[in-house]
Amino acid sequence: MTELLRECLRQAPSLREVTRATGCDTASLSRFVHGETSLRLDKADALAEYFGIESKLMGRTRRKVKEAE
Repeated sequence: MTELLRECLRQAPSLREVTRATGCDTASLSRFVHGETSLRLDKADALAEYFGIESKLMGRTRRKVKEAE
């Protein structure tokens, strides 16, 4: 996911545009793109939503929760 987000940011028209749309700090995004820092989960979620990235859990199934009787 990290590399995917970095690549999306590299191809974005401008980091300022991404900043305006997501609320992420431009300097933080720049440091992330250059591999100097990581992203907080809430910022990664905002970027994924902005770029239309969805993630799926592979090989996991949800168990049904029994309802109280």
